[in-house]
Amino acid sequence: MKQHILVVLPHPDDEAFGLSGTLAKHIKDGATVTYACLTLGEMGRNMGVPPFATRVTLPSIRKKELEASCQAIGIQDLRLLGFHDKTIEFEDQDLLDEKINAIIEEVRPAVIYTFYPGYSVHPDHDATGAAVVRTVGRLPKEQRPRVLCLAFAKNLEQGIGKPDVLVDVMEFLPQKVQSILAHRSQFQVAELLNGADHTSKEIQQRFGTERFWTYRVE
Repeated sequence: MKQHILVVLPHPDDEAFGLSGTLAKHIKDGATVTYACLTLGEMGRNMGVPPFATRVTLPSIRKKELEASCQAIGIQDLRLLGFHDKTIEFEDQDLLDEKINAIIEEVRPAVIYTFYPGYSVHPDHDATGAAVVRTVGRLPKEQRPRVLCLAFAKNLEQGIGKPDVLVDVMEFLPQKVQSILAHRSQFQVAELLNGADHTSKEIQQRFGTERFWTYRVE
C-alpha cells in the first residue's frame, strides 16, 4: 500500500531548507505527499533583492514560488488553506483544527511533518505545530500518524533533546537547491549558496542532512 505523507506548515518557503530533501526522498520511494500551506506569507518583509515585489503583488508571487518549489520537489498535491500570515496564533482554533482534521481524514497519512510547538522561533510556526498536535491528539491512538517536527530555537536541545530522526538527503540536493532557488522573493540566493551548486562540499555539508524531532502526542 502506498504511504501518504502530510506536511502542515504556515508559510511558502517553510519547506525549502529543512524538509525538501526528505520529501523528495519520500516521493522517490513511492509515497504521495500532500502539502497544506496555511498562508501565502503575504506579510513577509522581503520583496526580493533588488525588489521586484510590492505589498500588493507579494501574495501572488509567493504562491507561484511555492508552486515552483513543489514542482522541484515532486509534490503534486498542494493545498492552500487561506489563513492570514502572522495571525495563526489568533485564529479560531476550532476552525484551524477542523481544516487540518479534514485533510487527515481524507489522506490518512502515516507521517505528518510540521513545526515543534514552542521551539520553532516564529509564532505562526509554533501555532501551526500546536494545531497539528491538538488535532492528532483527538484521534484514537491506533489511528494517530507519526508527527515529525522541524525545530530551530537556540535552547531546543535543552528543552527537547537532540533530533531523533536524521535523514541523509545528499542524493536529493538538486531538488533541494531548486526548492530554495524557487523562493526568489524571500532568499538572497546568491549570498546563501555563494554561487555554489549541489555538488560543492559547502552545500553538501550545510544541506546534506535534515533533522527532525518526534513529537510524543499524548
